[in-house]
Amino acid sequence: MELFNAIGNILWPLKWVVSAILVGFHWIFEQLGMDPGAGITWVLSIIFLTFVVRAALIPIFVRQIKSQRRMLEVAPQLKKIQDKYKGKKDQFSREAMSRETMALYKETGTNPLSSCLPLLIQMPIFFSLYSVLHEAQINKTGIGLLTNDLARSFGDASLFGAPLHETFTNASGWEVRVIAGFMIIVMTVSQFITQLQLVAKNMSPETKESPMYRQQRMMLYILPLIFIISGLSFPLGVMFYWLASNVWTMAQQFFVIRSMPTPGSEAALAREARLAKRAQRRGTPVLAEAGAGAGAVEVEPVRVNTQRQQPVGKNRAKKNGKK
Repeated sequence: MELFNAIGNILWPLKWVVSAILVGFHWIFEQLGMDPGAGITWVLSIIFLTFVVRAALIPIFVRQIKSQRRMLEVAPQLKKIQDKYKGKKDQFSREAMSRETMALYKETGTNPLSSCLPLLIQMPIFFSLYSVLHEAQINKTGIGLLTNDLARSFGDASLFGAPLHETFTNASGWEVRVIAGFMIIVMTVSQFITQLQLVAKNMSPETKESPMYRQQRMMLYILPLIFIISGLSFPLGVMFYWLASNVWTMAQQFFVIRSMPTPGSEAALAREARLAKRAQRRGTPVLAEAGAGAGAVEVEPVRVNTQRQQPVGKNRAKKNGKK
């Protein structure tokens, strides 16, 4: 209990910001004529709070993409180091492999933990939101701009008859289990699709031969399982944050893979094909790559003589004809 209190004190400034954004959106929807005590008003406030958080994390996401690209570029070199010490279990070989791996990371400026950076930064925000919503829903107490009256309003709010403070495991009615179950399914599917996009479409053939690919394949099944287990104990209010965040991540990654795919990946080849079709529709000449297809015929362009012909007089024409 003391540990949780210590974490709560550390996160207090962040909890104050989270509550301020939540109250701000709640005030906006109230001004638009929505019932301030209705569950849909609080749910929309949570969803838009999620969008603000994820938008603030876009610069970090861009850094993550750049770091992942560098990791993909060094994947073949990393595999060579691992193949070099494959099957060697002695302490000297393990230390030598570790030194060469760290030297490669330092030389190329890569960091294998960079892909976890957005998640690590988002976790304190998630815990702050969970703490704010939990205090408001269970203890009916607020923090910062979230006054006790607003906290009681949020704690008593319900959506389609399902109280937002209840979870799937401690639901008082079937409404909570139906909504929570549906959200768990959507969260799991969205997480699976997000990871599947990365593994199936945005990895080069060289990367698919590296240990990184096997790790990503494992995450394809582990992350959805985590959402199923944790979703059973999350209050509905917190689940709406997590669901909105998952949907944002899926859409964001779809855009990145479509517009800035990893070179050599399936997504990169698909993008090149789209650009070629777009250029053909606009009438822009497209140079075919070598080996584009069997039986391709190279057509030599027809040369048209554009030199202007001088007019010839009748006498001169007869003279030329006699010749």
